[in-house]
Parts: sequence; structure tokens; C-alpha cells
Amino acid sequence: MNDQELHQQKLQAQLDEWKADIDKLKAKAASSSADAQLDLNSLVDQLNAKVQVASTKLAELSNAGADAWDSVKGGVESAWDSLKTSMHEAVAKFKD
Repeated sequence: MNDQELHQQKLQAQLDEWKADIDKLKAKAASSSADAQLDLNSLVDQLNAKVQVASTKLAELSNAGADAWDSVKGGVESAWDSLKTSMHEAVAKFKD
């Protein structure tokens, strides 16, 4: 397995972990007060949108040839950084 495939697997694993974290936030929203549910649901929607962008970028990375891989990788890293920051903020904001 080459470095590109290993990098893609690492990113996919992180994305799957973040999806699980979002599912936990959804579950928490279901058992929260109405105001907290609104906040959590809004946050979950924002996070899901960023997950979709990251998934799209990861698919682009997977489909990129070796010569285009470096240019596509920058877009993936940008989407990843944005999602990572949002996930950390969400977990901190709604930590038990």
C-alpha cells in the first residue's frame, strides 16, 4: 500500500470517528431541553454540512491521479481543518 492510500485510510477513519461523534450529539439533543435541542440540532446540521464537504474532498483525493494528488490534497486538508475545529468546539460546548 502506498503513502497516498495510507493517508486516505487515515482520513476516512477520522471522518468515521467524527460521524460517530455527531451521532452522539444527536442523541444528546434528544434528551435535552427545548432550547438545548435547538442549539444542538443547529450545530449538528452545520457539522453534517462540513462532513459532506470533507467527504467530497476525500472522494476527489481518491480519484486524483498521482500527478494531481498534491494539488487536491490541499483542498482536503483545508476542509479537514475546518471540520476538526468545528468538532472540537462542539464537543467543548456541549461536554457533559
